[in-house]
Amino acid sequence: MSWLYLGIASGLILGFYDLFKKASIRDNAVLPVLLFSNITCALVWLPFVIWSAIDPQTIPHQLLLVENPTLLEHGFLMLKACIVGASWLMGYFALKNLPISIASTISATRPVYTLIGAFILFHESPSSGQWLGISITVLFFFALSVVGRREGIKFENNKWIWLVIGGTIAGAVSGLWDKFLLGTQGMNVATVQSWFSIYLVVFMIIPLWGWLKNWWPRSNFQWRWSIPAIGIALLAADFCYFTALSDSDAMISIISCLRRGSVIVTFSLGTYLYKEKLFWRKMPCVLGILAGILIILFS
Repeated sequence: MSWLYLGIASGLILGFYDLFKKASIRDNAVLPVLLFSNITCALVWLPFVIWSAIDPQTIPHQLLLVENPTLLEHGFLMLKACIVGASWLMGYFALKNLPISIASTISATRPVYTLIGAFILFHESPSSGQWLGISITVLFFFALSVVGRREGIKFENNKWIWLVIGGTIAGAVSGLWDKFLLGTQGMNVATVQSWFSIYLVVFMIIPLWGWLKNWWPRSNFQWRWSIPAIGIALLAADFCYFTALSDSDAMISIISCLRRGSVIVTFSLGTYLYKEKLFWRKMPCVLGILAGILIILFS
């Protein structure tokens, strides 16, 4: 079951991806960070898109072969870029304005939404143990909200909390869409990852234009080398993730749980690097959410 190990690898890399995001957007403009990190991804894949179109026989490895999508498939990939773009816009702004320990832990609840969606759309039947895992995850999520109040963060009326929740739900929708593209449609990993990266750059140009035109109060932009590192980490994490999903035996509900292992990296290192408060009070909540995810995984 190599897709399980790929899911674990994807989750660990995503932890560093979150740390690079926090380092890039801390006291910095969000939209240019998003655009330049996505340009990094697109530039890595663009040569393989061109190479595959000109001389596919000489591609060094089949995993790098970008197939020629149909017009309908291009539409599917554009839709994925829109879903992910919306998720990232909400998630990045929330991460900028929330402690990473809070934002990353809320994002770790994504398997709950993915599991429910997989049950409805792909008839992946959760066991009684998995429903127990969902209940435990939700319980400790609310416990985290109580701890958050001690930092002055009231979950019910904090717009950044609602943004990270919205971004998490949109991310779950993206995961279900990935299962459709790679499983139902049979698209290969390189095709999905390359074209999605390219279309995501196009998606980001529109809000960046508003930033340039000062349509709203905005921060100034400062270049940091952690910005392209976001793109590189995302490419590595998504390559493991998409490769896992392309396995016919893979379950999106399980892989989504494994990817949430990123919270181990972000909570431990993030709390240390950014000197965040209430580490020991948050720890039981994080462990409780992880316990719920593990119950979902192994039930």
